[in-house]
Amino acid sequence: IIGGYLGFIREDEWIQLTPENVQDIHMQGGSILVSDRGNPPHSEIAKVVQRRNIRQYFVLGGDGTHAGAMASFIEMTKIGHECAVVGVPKTIDNDIQILDRSFGFETACAEALRAIDSAYVESSTNANCIGLVKLMGRHCGWIAATATLAARHVDVVLLPEMNISLDKLLAQVADIMRRQRRAVIVVAEGCGDTIIQGSGGTDAGGNKQLADVGTFLKDEITKHCKTAGIPLTIKYIDPTYMVRSVHANAYDSRYCASLAQCAVHGAMAGYTGITVGKVDDRYVMLPIHAIAEKGQRKIDLRSRVFERLMATTKQPSFDP
Repeated sequence: IIGGYLGFIREDEWIQLTPENVQDIHMQGGSILVSDRGNPPHSEIAKVVQRRNIRQYFVLGGDGTHAGAMASFIEMTKIGHECAVVGVPKTIDNDIQILDRSFGFETACAEALRAIDSAYVESSTNANCIGLVKLMGRHCGWIAATATLAARHVDVVLLPEMNISLDKLLAQVADIMRRQRRAVIVVAEGCGDTIIQGSGGTDAGGNKQLADVGTFLKDEITKHCKTAGIPLTIKYIDPTYMVRSVHANAYDSRYCASLAQCAVHGAMAGYTGITVGKVDDRYVMLPIHAIAEKGQRKIDLRSRVFERLMATTKQPSFDP
């Protein structure tokens, strides 16, 4: 089904997957099934599934997509259509509850690290320079945090989970530039709803539209340092589409294949309303509602992960 849930009302665009046309898709980035936003009524999806006599229905996506799969499952039950509904957790944000991680996250972090390394090279080979990197992470900062821990040369990292005073942040950046005349700053896109506020609108998928925190910080840091008499240039890097469009690395390629096999095993065994994944490093099958109703998995600011992150950057608290 091409184009996500909207694809159900475009039956003429459906494609048949064969061993020949999927043989090399693991070498490509993105998805041959094409992502799209917007959801038709799940009662209509259930009717299409019944009319086409579909008996196994596999849904790939994050917590929102899984919530949609659960809604479709409920509608199929209402009309008495027996169909195995099985989810496969896919989101590079790694924000699905309970599961160890979702596939795509390791690849995204590896690519994000390349962007941070580039920012470090720019900041350390140009006088009075800041390398500013904005990374994906709408609700949580797992990519930014993990890539920062791997890079080891980030001076400031900003996550959506953090409560940030802009004045304290600017003062810290100014202090770093006075001391070492270079800096690397990493910010997750979700800070576009914390440090500043967006328009309040939503996209076709119902997601809140965020303000561009990257360009905002670039402008604010430039103005603050100019007022303080600190010479400065900022090299701004936004690798958003590079991070999510590369093909899977070795870890994610193997993990994805294992999840696919688990999903098929579950459907063939007659399970429905389930999702697959790793919990405590074991492959398991879980009820979809176990992850769809819990919201996003965020970084606990009292956790060892966050403590390690702060020890790596040596940044102070930016709490107001």
